[in-house]
Amino acid sequence: MESKVSEGGLNVTLTIRLLMHGKEVGSIIGKKGETVKKMREESGARINISEGNCPERIVTITGPTDAIFKAFAMIAYKFEEDITNSMSNSTATSKPPVTLRLVVPASQCGSLIGKGGSKIKEIRESTGAQVQVAGDMLPNSTERAVTISGTPDAIIQCVKQICVVMLESPPKGATIPYRPKPASTPVIFAGGQAYTIQGQYAIPHPDQLTKLHQLAMQQTPFTPLGQTTPAFPGEKLPLHSSEEAQNLMGQSSGLDASPPASTHELTIPNDLIGCIIGRQGTKINEIRQMSGAQIKIANATEGSSERQITITGTPANISLAQYLINASSADPDPHGRNTFTG
Repeated sequence: MESKVSEGGLNVTLTIRLLMHGKEVGSIIGKKGETVKKMREESGARINISEGNCPERIVTITGPTDAIFKAFAMIAYKFEEDITNSMSNSTATSKPPVTLRLVVPASQCGSLIGKGGSKIKEIRESTGAQVQVAGDMLPNSTERAVTISGTPDAIIQCVKQICVVMLESPPKGATIPYRPKPASTPVIFAGGQAYTIQGQYAIPHPDQLTKLHQLAMQQTPFTPLGQTTPAFPGEKLPLHSSEEAQNLMGQSSGLDASPPASTHELTIPNDLIGCIIGRQGTKINEIRQMSGAQIKIANATEGSSERQITITGTPANISLAQYLINASSADPDPHGRNTFTG
């Protein structure tokens, strides 16, 4: 089995994603990044760590299969070293196993489990590692967590077998990668209401921020009153009537009191466009509904690796649409950039 993997897999580049807690990531990076630098050099694999102040981070390992196994071995032994060090200061007598969490496209999990659980049972028995496939997908993604625990050697053998399954059964359809959420929830003001972004929705913010913002808006002579407010799908927030708005704005009737619409353009890589459009356009429609902006996606042009997105609306609508587009696009860029500039 092993020789077959290394012979057949040497020229195959594979990407494995790991989900780690901040403390584990710190251990992998090491002081001044020395540990991860050594791992990259000695294994020959590309090791990228997602940016952000999230409690969880994604560690992506890419390379030929033999380089991936070397990188995994180094990570597993590093974690074991951490466990040994922490035990020297505690009274615990039994040594906890090393645990790694892989993030695997849900479409490949069936092959990993096998008919009636036969494949996962075979992997457990032949490697001695514990393997668990999560029943639910990770939030806002089409990926599942696969938890492996055991001795470093058992984990390495287990990863080899999982790689074989992943190479034999590539993912079906588009995969929406899991992206950990930041520790703090961003707040957006739109039309006198504060919203927090939770997953895919803008949720009206209950606290004093809204009241303060509404007070501030009332003091401003140029409140964008006629504006359609991005809200929960199906939720209407109270707005002044257009007649009231025109009187307040001191304009003659018949003129629209909302701020002039402007247009903003974004360029998105082709491979991310699917995440933004969503299944049968559900995601893009949701973004349109929440932001109140018009969003047009240009057709793919031959030879170009990018697509143009045009957003039209008030500045508030545009900025909310931009935020939601960035939030829904999962970025495989190795440099960790996850926003697009227009």
